[in-house]
Amino acid sequence: MCEKGAPRNGIPQKLDSRLFVSIQAFGGCRDSEPLARALEKAGVHGVLYADLNDPGGVGLLAMGEDPDFFAGPLRALLNRPPFSELPSKPEFAMLGRTYSTGYEPDLRDYLLSRTPRLVLDPQKPWALWYPLRRTGAFSQLSTQEQAQVLREHGALGRQFGEAGFASDIRLASAGLDKNDNDFTIGIVGATLHPLSALVAAMRKTIQTSRYIEKMGPFFVGRALWQAPLAGGKGRS
Repeated sequence: MCEKGAPRNGIPQKLDSRLFVSIQAFGGCRDSEPLARALEKAGVHGVLYADLNDPGGVGLLAMGEDPDFFAGPLRALLNRPPFSELPSKPEFAMLGRTYSTGYEPDLRDYLLSRTPRLVLDPQKPWALWYPLRRTGAFSQLSTQEQAQVLREHGALGRQFGEAGFASDIRLASAGLDKNDNDFTIGIVGATLHPLSALVAAMRKTIQTSRYIEKMGPFFVGRALWQAPLAGGKGRS
């Protein structure tokens, strides 16, 4: 089942690939260095965050195109020290995948490269991650009404992004999330305040005020370790 993007040179873009993104949280971590070394040794493509709401908490974001990575190598890594020595916090577990809307000018870049480019950027160490579920009423809107609601919401995200304040990541979670959430949302940036401000601003949009049933819990973190970004260093 292919993802589809905007036509290029008159030829429709199709790609049967997407990136899966997993977020796991743990408590009781007094030293993050052993975790970072284990992630580096295992070659995990991801980020280790300090949990701002738990002085002993950390969060792990891991990415991969093949779901077998999460059920195999990543699962094995998390079931041995040092990760197995930490209590997990399943309330923050999230799983999503990149997806297309049909309008992406560069489909491959959007599906496979944009998310890593944002989350692995040493200049964007701060992050908010949260699940989101829309109400059933949104699905009952006409295609035109949905597009109007989404344009308002998307325009706000673009304003923050173009100004360099915050970049948003939207992952589809239908059928993947244990709590039946529709999306996993990430907002990353150089500092924390604009990320919070973007969430506050979006609460005033029609989508959030009328058609969002539930948001959160929110994981708020700062990168302790990042996998290398093409020619860059992994630590921020």
